[in-house]
Amino acid sequence: MFTRPSAVKAALSSATTAQAAIRELNEGEERRHQDVRDAYQASHATAVRGRLRAIPVERLRDVTGARIPVRQLTEAGFTSIAELVEASPAELQAVPGIGAKGAQRTAEAARRIAQAATESTHVTADLDLRVEEAAALLSALYRVQAADRVLLRVREPAGRIGGALAGLAAAARPLSSRMRRALTGRMRREAAQDAVTRLEELLADPKVIGELERIEVANAKLRTVKTPRPGTVRNDFEKRSADYFSTLSRIAGARVNGEAARGFLPVTLADRVAAQKLDGTHLRVSLRAYQDFGARFALAQERVIIGDEMGCGKTVEAIAALAHLRATGTKHFLVVAPASVLINWMREVRAHSTLRSHRLHGPQQADNLRAWVSGGGVGITTFEALPGLDLPRRLTVGMLVVDEAHYVKNPDTLRSAAVRAWTDQVDRVLFLTGTPMENRVEEFCNLVGYLQPDLVGSVDQLDAVAGSEAFRKAVAPAYLRRNQEDVLSELPEMQQIDEWEEFGVEDAEAYREAVEARNFMAMRRAAYASGDPASSAKLRRLVEIADEAGANGRKVVVFSYFRDVLELVCRTLGDRAIGPLTGSMPPQHRQKLVDEFAAAKGQPVLVSQIQAGGVGLNMQAASVVILCEPQVKPTLETQAIARAHRMGQIRRVQVHRLLVSDSVDQRMLEILEAKSGLFDAYARRSETAETVPEAKDLSDATVRRQLISAERERLGLTG
Repeated sequence: MFTRPSAVKAALSSATTAQAAIRELNEGEERRHQDVRDAYQASHATAVRGRLRAIPVERLRDVTGARIPVRQLTEAGFTSIAELVEASPAELQAVPGIGAKGAQRTAEAARRIAQAATESTHVTADLDLRVEEAAALLSALYRVQAADRVLLRVREPAGRIGGALAGLAAAARPLSSRMRRALTGRMRREAAQDAVTRLEELLADPKVIGELERIEVANAKLRTVKTPRPGTVRNDFEKRSADYFSTLSRIAGARVNGEAARGFLPVTLADRVAAQKLDGTHLRVSLRAYQDFGARFALAQERVIIGDEMGCGKTVEAIAALAHLRATGTKHFLVVAPASVLINWMREVRAHSTLRSHRLHGPQQADNLRAWVSGGGVGITTFEALPGLDLPRRLTVGMLVVDEAHYVKNPDTLRSAAVRAWTDQVDRVLFLTGTPMENRVEEFCNLVGYLQPDLVGSVDQLDAVAGSEAFRKAVAPAYLRRNQEDVLSELPEMQQIDEWEEFGVEDAEAYREAVEARNFMAMRRAAYASGDPASSAKLRRLVEIADEAGANGRKVVVFSYFRDVLELVCRTLGDRAIGPLTGSMPPQHRQKLVDEFAAAKGQPVLVSQIQAGGVGLNMQAASVVILCEPQVKPTLETQAIARAHRMGQIRRVQVHRLLVSDSVDQRMLEILEAKSGLFDAYARRSETAETVPEAKDLSDATVRRQLISAERERLGLTG
């Protein structure tokens, strides 16, 4: 028995309505993406023209063996390659003494330079938003990211339902009228009836009905999206520039060195990695091409080290691999990291994926462990807690991630033994380290021994420095490393990283006493009260950042408002510390310290009072900035960072803000965030307000009293 044509038409009508909603969703996204591509091309063309205007005509002699009449061209008023590219053949031939052949050679040489400039010029993060093309690009990216937040829950069901509807509707159509049915063969009629039945079931499925309703709601929201105000875009870009360029890379394919993005792996291995599927259903972040490749590498090779330079986003690559495995049905994952980055891992997992994170460390470890075992997710523990982690034999860990894996380079330590025991139990293991392994073959062999011991014999006799190609080829199955300069086309960019820590016992007591005494300044530096990296999480993290920066050949500048904190930092870092540079120093002495820092070899760290080093000194030798505590005047931070992130800086700047959760640090940031919202609203009414950053100042005594009162109440000191 075949379904009546009227019922078939009703089902097809419902399918058509649903398909129209899905098409509106997809076409809207494609329009926004095309806006980004068009804006990127315009901005890139502007950047190329600017670069060509800066190349003098004399450079023609350097790039071609042909005789070019440079003197005649300059005498005729041509000063840059840009002018030659834009000139017509007639204009060039009109130059006295150049002739038709000379004009042809000149135009060809200029085109060669222009082509090279086009391929090597990137749209960088130091965009001048007063330029129309730059403003248009950021506005287009802002709209895409705003839409992505709406599309997060509907993109996957839209693709799935849309594909099903298209196939079923086409197959069911022969039964939509008596004439069509009569003209259709028996086998096709039976197939059409099966399609009608499945189509009706699909459209009646409560889950599908809910998903289609969410698609309609998403379309309604996206129809009301307005063009953002320039001030709104600018403020958002300053906070999240890395996200903007991730989105740009995904949509426009912003130029990067393809071989470098693949870590210069052998072609056969790189092709196999590229063929590995990566399911992003559980991801909440846009991956750059090299991050996407890194996640696929971890999945395809199963037991590997990702050694990307710090700041490239190794954590996101690991989370992407975990999210893929979750989409395939795996439930339990384990991350082992130093205690100083445990909170960051908790935050990163929550921010960039739908996976649940469980802290398997500290006083709530037993309860959290039971929740993780029963419900799954990402268990996050420390090297110290790992040996005591007691799991049911039936539980299978889908992937073990070891962050800062160079901590277990010495196989004779207890933590190394614990990690070795776990790597023997888990099939998929991912080591993360920002410390370059190429110059530490023995340490590298120790780490590879945990993962792919068969490789060790082919590596331990190699000199990685003298035979880099042979080294890379030998370690390729287990090791992937990319450097910032190779894969981050938007350089110079400034990346701001909030390093969330927790008080040690002694520091927590010092903080409580400071709150009880209503001593705001003591509250702000209580995290350093113990004076020992073993018990001060902030100090320990500062040393870790300085160590990793030094290992990567980067210089560091440390800023604090407090002299006693700076002196503690100098004592802790020892001979590599330069300073402290303070406000009581004569200007010439300050400059001498900065010059010493710029000329120093090895792993120098310039330690400076933020009020003194934040103005008037150029510290572009540093590409890593550490802020020991948040400032009551954010302009102090801005000015200090600008000492390194400025003209002459040839490396990507990283800014690490050391913060303690559930403390005055967190309360200050919350108030600053609220003030930022008010400030943005005010700026929309008056553009001149954007020149008054003091609107986000916390130096007012009333605000300080509010901060102290809030902490007293939280700690139960309000009696």
